[in-house]
Amino acid sequence: MLTDKVVLVTGGTGAIGASLCECLARHGAQVAFTYHTQAERAAELRRAIETSGRRCLCAAVAACDEPAIADFTALVEAELGRVDVLVNNLGAAQVMPFALIDAADWDEAVAVNLKSMFLHSKAVARGMIRRRAGVILNVSSLAGQRLLEVPVHYAASKAGVLGFTTALAKELCRYGIRVNSISPGLIEGGVGSNVSERQLEDYSRFCALGRPGRPVEVAEVIAFLASERASYINAQNIVVDGGL
Repeated sequence: MLTDKVVLVTGGTGAIGASLCECLARHGAQVAFTYHTQAERAAELRRAIETSGRRCLCAAVAACDEPAIADFTALVEAELGRVDVLVNNLGAAQVMPFALIDAADWDEAVAVNLKSMFLHSKAVARGMIRRRAGVILNVSSLAGQRLLEVPVHYAASKAGVLGFTTALAKELCRYGIRVNSISPGLIEGGVGSNVSERQLEDYSRFCALGRPGRPVEVAEVIAFLASERASYINAQNIVVDGGL
């Protein structure tokens, strides 16, 4: 499905990110990913992907370090030839009531969940425009779209992903570049590990499938959207929430 495609994933060592990198490799992609502090986990993931017969690059890149983002993108293009697909998966959540959120908390949420997506997309866009081909996939969240008990700054930053996706899809469609977003519901691990037992019970009660999702279930949707099988899907937000 993704044979010989080069996919760059941000936040590759998180629950969804690691599952995604492994899933992409299973479908034939060469994988590059960024991480923040989990160097040992990154090394393990890289070895696993290379053992499967796929090439893999990884680097510690801070969410909004524009020079480092540009340098790693250039390295991927030099070593693997190009970036066919960018998955803006990087994200973070801070559980905090609205009254206690200060300006620094707000700025950090917007930086990690929104600005990083802008910087990584900008870094790959020129190459995609030059080749008149490419796919950009942005991981949003159900938190930015539904009446849920979630931190306000997290929900606001994830809602911004949808506007970014739609506008970028319109601008880049003339170059044959598709841009879509994916909105997971409650997923095991990662952000999902921050929810209380009561919130987990509420989600399971109202979810049609009666449970939170698994990272691989999100990863498989992203792999499909990255492939040519999804060639007529553009400017869309795909919800993966088990039916809420």
